[in-house]
Amino acid sequence: MNSSLMTSLLWFVAILAMIPAALWLLKRTPVGGAGSSALMKNIAVLPLSANQRIVTVEVGAGESRQWLVLGVTPASITTLHTMAPVDGAVPPAAPGGPAFAGLLAKFHKPAGGPDAR
Repeated sequence: MNSSLMTSLLWFVAILAMIPAALWLLKRTPVGGAGSSALMKNIAVLPLSANQRIVTVEVGAGESRQWLVLGVTPASITTLHTMAPVDGAVPPAAPGGPAFAGLLAKFHKPAGGPDAR
């Protein structure tokens, strides 16, 4: 094989390998959004319709933390209420999570149960 062809092929493979590495690194730096969770955190989302929802967001850090209850529509975002964070509050699971798990449990039958054949 020609030396210049082999060099070009190696550079091509090196550049292809650097693309996923650069994306992985970008995702874990503040530039890629990894550091933004310290100042703002999504607490809960309540969908009202296809275009409207109520969102609770925690903003700030330390003693200056606040929860904002926001009304979100395609045209605007409106602050509905501002409150102090509830101590020990755990954000609820993703919408549809527990209900789907309960529905799945109804239809799941154990392998050694009375219905096994």
